[in-house]
Amino acid sequence: FKNHPFKPYNEEKMQEMMESIKRNGVLMPILVRPEKNSNGFEIISGHNRVEAARKLGLIDIPATIRELDDETATIVMVDSNLRQRDKLLPSEKAFAYKMKLEAIKRQGERTDLTSGQFVPKLKGKQAGEMVAEKAERMKVLL
Repeated sequence: FKNHPFKPYNEEKMQEMMESIKRNGVLMPILVRPEKNSNGFEIISGHNRVEAARKLGLIDIPATIRELDDETATIVMVDSNLRQRDKLLPSEKAFAYKMKLEAIKRQGERTDLTSGQFVPKLKGKQAGEMVAEKAERMKVLL
């Protein structure tokens, strides 16, 4: 995924994941979207699961295919990684939230000519407020 801000798992964590996959298989499907200029797929969420499966010699793993624009794919990638990773560097977290904020702002850009110039597309909230609210909700879940 373009500019993916999260580092791959360290060797210890990767070994844990490989052991789990050996015992149980890949329990959670990865999330992919069709690539724009080929018949392949781009991984949105699940890079470490794919790497663990490759190391184990697996060719096929479960995947969910979604049609996602760039902004939605970025938001989903950031949210899923923030939920699944227990230890993140502050720099990874900061870059991820910045990516999400920029994607939300791009979603709110006016792309039609039928509504007034100052009609908000983000349900009356600023993009920064939306990212902050989501981050607070995620803290509660953790």
